[in-house]
Amino acid sequence: MTSIQPPTRRLAGLLYAALLSSVLPAQANGFADLQAALARQQSLVPVKGSFRIETWTRQGDGKDGSEEQGQAVLNFEDGNQGLRLQFSRDTLQRVEQEERTSEKDGKAPTPALTGLRALELADLRRMLAPVAALQSALEEATPKTEVAELWNGQPARRLTYEFGLGRLKERDRKYVNKVDGKLELWIAADGTPLASRSQAVISGRAFVVVSFDATSHEEQLFQLVQGRLVTVRRENRHQSAGAGERAENRTVRTIQLQG
Repeated sequence: MTSIQPPTRRLAGLLYAALLSSVLPAQANGFADLQAALARQQSLVPVKGSFRIETWTRQGDGKDGSEEQGQAVLNFEDGNQGLRLQFSRDTLQRVEQEERTSEKDGKAPTPALTGLRALELADLRRMLAPVAALQSALEEATPKTEVAELWNGQPARRLTYEFGLGRLKERDRKYVNKVDGKLELWIAADGTPLASRSQAVISGRAFVVVSFDATSHEEQLFQLVQGRLVTVRRENRHQSAGAGERAENRTVRTIQLQG
């Protein structure tokens, strides 16, 4: 008599694959599903909330290195009347205090001032309406693989792309010799973007004799709000070395939606 063995790891994998196949459409093409979802998710339903930016920068190594941190928060409302921004009274008071302190001590930390300098309207607009930027990135990328896997406990698909010099602005290409880029996008069953992760390794030369290497990372988290795609978290990290100098920075932007 043949005994019944407990499910093996292979059997568990088969069961998981069967589960995914019951959730995902037959003959699903994640790359096409993503494009279709982006075409649907261009609603500009009004949204409001707070936008926070945190930055960290380091120049040089060891005792000769310098660090700078910044953070700032503003409230926003993006609706039929356009985009409205509002800084709290506390933020404005901190900026005024740091301005007075820095006049007396040039080395005094100025996190509020530094954070405000790092704020760019284009960054906030891209997070509130990321579809155009995603579509542009995909135009310059080559689809590679599609894998079914769980994302935050829910069935999803991970799409992998590769990209090169095409993602660089024209004015920067003359300094760059090579770009090795990889983009990963996690999508739901209907193609809705859930998260993304990208990395680019760049090497080049400036002023003929100065060579440099740089690595950039970006991670994004998306949320669908009544048909409108919003980036609720975006983290960028960058490291570079050239001409005997090293630099690295990290910027985290988050959106807290209200209502």
